[in-house]
Amino acid sequence: MALCSQLQNLSSLISPHGITTTTTKAPTRRHVVVHAAASDTTTSLQASSYEEGKLVRPKWTGETPLSRMVRALISFKPLYSILKLGARQVFISTAEKNNIPWREMTKEILESQVYKELDSIQNQSLVYPDYYLNPFHAYDEGNLTWLAAAEAEAATKSMVRRAIPTASSVEEATQIMRGNWLNAIEQHHLQHSQTSMIGDILDIGCSVGVSSRFLADKFPTANVIGLDMSPYFSSCGPA
Repeated sequence: MALCSQLQNLSSLISPHGITTTTTKAPTRRHVVVHAAASDTTTSLQASSYEEGKLVRPKWTGETPLSRMVRALISFKPLYSILKLGARQVFISTAEKNNIPWREMTKEILESQVYKELDSIQNQSLVYPDYYLNPFHAYDEGNLTWLAAAEAEAATKSMVRRAIPTASSVEEATQIMRGNWLNAIEQHHLQHSQTSMIGDILDIGCSVGVSSRFLADKFPTANVIGLDMSPYFSSCGPA
Protein backbone atom coordinates (compact mmCIF):
# COMPACT_ATOMS: atom_id res chain seq x y z
CA MET A 1 0.00 0.00 0.00
CA ALA A 2 1.01 3.61 -0.39
CA LEU A 3 1.51 4.33 3.29
CA CYS A 4 4.25 1.84 3.99
CA SER A 5 5.76 1.80 7.46
CA GLN A 6 8.58 -0.34 8.79
CA LEU A 7 6.17 -2.41 10.86
CA GLN A 8 5.92 -6.09 10.18
CA ASN A 9 3.01 -8.55 9.87
CA LEU A 10 0.30 -5.92 9.48
CA SER A 11 -3.21 -7.16 8.78
CA SER A 12 -6.57 -5.40 8.60
CA LEU A 13 -9.65 -7.12 9.96
CA ILE A 14 -13.17 -6.68 11.30
CA SER A 15 -13.79 -7.32 14.97
CA PRO A 16 -16.81 -9.35 16.14
CA HIS A 17 -18.40 -6.07 17.21
CA GLY A 18 -18.25 -4.59 13.74
CA ILE A 19 -15.44 -2.14 14.38
CA THR A 20 -12.79 -1.76 11.71
CA THR A 21 -9.41 -2.57 13.17
CA THR A 22 -5.82 -2.66 12.04
CA THR A 23 -3.53 -5.08 13.82
CA THR A 24 0.20 -4.51 13.94
CA LYS A 25 2.82 -6.94 15.16
CA ALA A 26 5.89 -4.96 16.09
CA PRO A 27 9.37 -6.40 15.49
CA THR A 28 11.29 -7.60 18.52
CA ARG A 29 14.11 -5.05 18.32
CA ARG A 30 13.41 -1.49 17.21
CA HIS A 31 14.76 1.95 17.96
CA VAL A 32 13.49 5.04 16.18
CA VAL A 33 15.85 7.89 15.55
CA VAL A 34 14.57 11.24 14.29
CA HIS A 35 16.80 13.62 12.37
CA ALA A 36 16.27 17.25 13.35
CA ALA A 37 17.01 19.71 10.56
CA ALA A 38 18.80 22.05 12.95
CA SER A 39 21.41 19.47 13.86
CA ASP A 40 23.65 16.94 12.16
CA THR A 41 23.24 14.52 15.04
CA THR A 42 20.45 12.01 15.51
CA THR A 43 18.16 12.37 18.48
CA SER A 44 15.93 9.71 19.98
CA LEU A 45 12.25 10.52 20.38
CA GLN A 46 12.68 9.67 24.04
CA ALA A 47 14.96 12.67 24.52
CA SER A 48 12.40 15.20 23.28
CA SER A 49 10.95 17.77 25.63
CA TYR A 50 8.51 20.61 25.22
CA GLU A 51 6.84 22.88 27.71
CA GLU A 52 3.23 23.37 26.68
CA GLY A 53 2.13 26.97 26.85
CA LYS A 54 -1.25 28.45 27.67
CA LEU A 55 -3.77 27.73 24.94
CA VAL A 56 -5.50 30.78 23.53
CA ARG A 57 -9.00 30.28 22.14
CA PRO A 58 -9.61 32.00 18.79
CA LYS A 59 -11.93 35.00 19.03
CA TRP A 60 -14.44 33.42 16.67
CA THR A 61 -15.10 30.46 19.01
CA GLY A 62 -17.36 30.30 22.05
CA GLU A 63 -20.43 32.43 22.73
CA THR A 64 -19.42 35.84 21.45
CA PRO A 65 -21.01 38.13 18.84
CA LEU A 66 -18.22 37.23 16.43
CA SER A 67 -18.69 33.48 16.95
CA ARG A 68 -22.44 33.77 16.41
CA MET A 69 -21.82 35.69 13.19
CA VAL A 70 -19.37 33.02 11.99
CA ARG A 71 -21.90 30.25 12.69
CA ALA A 72 -24.60 32.18 10.83
CA LEU A 73 -22.35 32.63 7.81
CA ILE A 74 -21.30 28.99 7.56
CA SER A 75 -24.90 27.82 8.00
CA PHE A 76 -25.63 29.41 4.60
CA LYS A 77 -24.64 26.50 2.35
CA PRO A 78 -23.63 28.37 -0.84
CA LEU A 79 -21.35 30.65 1.16
CA TYR A 80 -20.08 27.73 3.24
CA SER A 81 -19.05 25.87 0.08
CA ILE A 82 -17.01 28.85 -1.10
CA LEU A 83 -15.40 29.34 2.31
CA LYS A 84 -14.64 25.64 2.58
CA LEU A 85 -12.93 25.54 -0.80
CA GLY A 86 -10.86 28.62 -0.01
CA ALA A 87 -9.86 27.37 3.43
CA ARG A 88 -8.89 24.01 1.98
CA GLN A 89 -6.61 25.56 -0.63
CA VAL A 90 -4.96 27.75 2.00
CA PHE A 91 -4.42 24.72 4.24
CA ILE A 92 -2.81 22.71 1.43
CA SER A 93 -0.59 25.54 0.20
CA THR A 94 0.52 26.33 3.75
CA ALA A 95 1.48 22.68 4.27
CA GLU A 96 3.50 22.59 1.06
CA LYS A 97 5.30 25.81 2.01
CA ASN A 98 6.44 23.89 5.09
CA ASN A 99 7.90 21.13 2.90
CA ILE A 100 4.95 18.77 3.34
CA PRO A 101 4.23 17.37 -0.16
CA TRP A 102 0.46 17.24 0.39
CA ARG A 103 -0.65 16.78 -3.23
CA GLU A 104 2.14 14.32 -3.99
CA MET A 105 1.37 12.17 -0.93
CA THR A 106 -2.35 12.18 -1.71
CA LYS A 107 -1.83 11.28 -5.37
CA GLU A 108 0.47 8.39 -4.45
CA ILE A 109 -2.18 6.86 -2.21
CA LEU A 110 -5.11 7.39 -4.56
CA GLU A 111 -3.16 5.78 -7.41
CA SER A 112 -2.12 2.79 -5.31
CA GLN A 113 -3.87 -0.50 -4.56
CA VAL A 114 -5.66 0.68 -1.41
CA TYR A 115 -9.06 0.21 -3.07
CA LYS A 116 -8.57 -3.55 -3.05
CA GLU A 117 -8.35 -3.51 0.75
CA LEU A 118 -11.81 -2.04 1.31
CA ASP A 119 -13.87 -5.17 0.55
CA SER A 120 -11.97 -7.23 3.12
CA ILE A 121 -12.22 -4.51 5.76
CA GLN A 122 -15.63 -2.90 5.39
CA ASN A 123 -18.47 -4.21 7.55
CA GLN A 124 -21.74 -3.50 5.72
CA SER A 125 -23.79 -4.22 8.85
CA LEU A 126 -22.07 -1.52 10.90
CA VAL A 127 -24.45 1.31 11.84
CA TYR A 128 -22.57 4.58 12.22
CA PRO A 129 -23.67 7.24 14.72
CA ASP A 130 -25.24 10.32 13.14
CA TYR A 131 -22.33 12.60 13.95
CA TYR A 132 -19.96 10.34 12.01
CA LEU A 133 -21.98 10.81 8.83
CA ASN A 134 -21.84 14.61 8.95
CA PRO A 135 -19.40 16.77 6.94
CA PHE A 136 -16.12 17.00 8.80
CA HIS A 137 -12.84 18.82 8.10
CA ALA A 138 -14.12 20.09 4.72
CA TYR A 139 -15.10 16.59 3.58
CA ASP A 140 -18.81 16.35 2.74
CA GLU A 141 -18.85 12.65 3.65
CA GLY A 142 -16.74 13.07 6.76
CA ASN A 143 -14.21 10.30 7.30
CA LEU A 144 -16.06 7.86 5.05
CA THR A 145 -14.27 8.92 1.89
CA TRP A 146 -11.06 8.06 0.06
CA LEU A 147 -9.92 11.68 -0.12
CA ALA A 148 -10.09 12.14 3.66
CA ALA A 149 -8.11 8.94 4.14
CA ALA A 150 -5.54 9.78 1.47
CA GLU A 151 -4.90 13.23 2.93
CA ALA A 152 -4.84 12.15 6.58
CA GLU A 153 -1.09 11.70 6.96
CA ALA A 154 -0.25 14.98 5.22
CA ALA A 155 -2.86 16.76 7.36
CA THR A 156 -1.34 15.22 10.49
CA LYS A 157 2.12 16.49 9.57
CA SER A 158 0.69 19.94 8.92
CA MET A 159 -1.16 19.95 12.25
CA VAL A 160 2.02 19.00 14.11
CA ARG A 161 3.97 21.75 12.36
CA ARG A 162 1.38 24.38 13.28
CA ALA A 163 1.16 23.12 16.87
CA ILE A 164 4.91 23.64 17.39
CA PRO A 165 5.60 26.89 15.50
CA THR A 166 9.03 27.34 17.09
CA ALA A 167 10.33 24.10 15.53
CA SER A 168 12.73 24.54 12.63
CA SER A 169 11.18 21.74 10.57
CA VAL A 170 8.34 19.23 10.37
CA GLU A 171 10.73 16.57 11.62
CA GLU A 172 11.66 18.57 14.71
CA ALA A 173 8.01 19.41 15.43
CA THR A 174 7.14 15.71 15.17
CA GLN A 175 10.04 14.81 17.46
CA ILE A 176 8.81 17.25 20.10
CA MET A 177 5.11 16.39 19.98
CA ARG A 178 5.38 12.63 19.59
CA GLY A 179 8.30 12.42 21.98
CA ASN A 180 6.36 14.02 24.83
CA TRP A 181 3.28 11.94 24.07
CA LEU A 182 5.24 8.68 24.05
CA ASN A 183 7.20 9.57 27.16
CA ALA A 184 3.96 10.36 29.02
CA ILE A 185 2.59 6.93 28.10
CA GLU A 186 5.79 5.25 29.23
CA GLN A 187 5.88 7.13 32.54
CA HIS A 188 2.23 6.31 33.24
CA HIS A 189 2.90 2.63 32.56
CA LEU A 190 5.94 2.52 34.82
CA GLN A 191 4.04 4.28 37.59
CA HIS A 192 0.98 2.03 37.55
CA SER A 193 2.34 -1.32 36.35
CA GLN A 194 4.43 -3.88 38.17
CA THR A 195 6.46 -4.62 35.06
CA SER A 196 8.35 -2.46 32.59
CA MET A 197 7.26 -4.71 29.71
CA ILE A 198 4.25 -3.61 27.65
CA GLY A 199 2.50 -6.55 26.02
CA ASP A 200 -0.44 -5.00 24.16
CA ILE A 201 -1.40 -1.49 23.07
CA LEU A 202 -4.82 -0.46 21.72
CA ASP A 203 -4.73 2.76 19.69
CA ILE A 204 -8.38 3.89 19.55
CA GLY A 205 -9.30 6.23 16.70
CA CYS A 206 -5.98 5.59 14.98
CA SER A 207 -6.95 7.12 11.61
CA VAL A 208 -4.42 5.76 9.07
CA GLY A 209 -2.11 4.41 11.76
CA VAL A 210 0.43 7.23 12.15
CA SER A 211 0.25 7.10 15.95
CA SER A 212 0.21 3.28 15.84
CA ARG A 213 3.54 3.26 14.04
CA PHE A 214 5.11 5.57 16.62
CA LEU A 215 3.80 3.35 19.41
CA ALA A 216 5.24 0.23 17.77
CA ASP A 217 8.61 1.94 17.35
CA LYS A 218 8.66 3.16 20.96
CA PHE A 219 7.55 -0.16 22.45
CA PRO A 220 9.08 -2.82 20.14
CA THR A 221 7.97 -5.84 22.17
CA ALA A 222 4.29 -4.84 22.19
CA ASN A 223 1.49 -5.95 19.90
CA VAL A 224 -0.03 -2.69 18.67
CA ILE A 225 -3.67 -2.71 17.55
CA GLY A 226 -5.01 0.36 15.76
CA LEU A 227 -8.79 0.76 15.77
CA ASP A 228 -10.81 3.17 13.62
CA MET A 229 -14.43 3.26 12.45
CA SER A 230 -13.54 4.34 8.92
CA PRO A 231 -12.69 1.40 6.62
CA TYR A 232 -11.18 3.93 4.21
CA PHE A 233 -8.67 5.02 6.82
CA SER A 234 -7.83 1.41 7.69
CA SER A 235 -7.35 0.62 4.00
CA CYS A 236 -4.73 3.36 3.78
CA GLY A 237 -2.92 2.14 6.88
CA PRO A 238 0.67 0.88 6.90
CA ALA A 239 1.66 -2.43 5.39
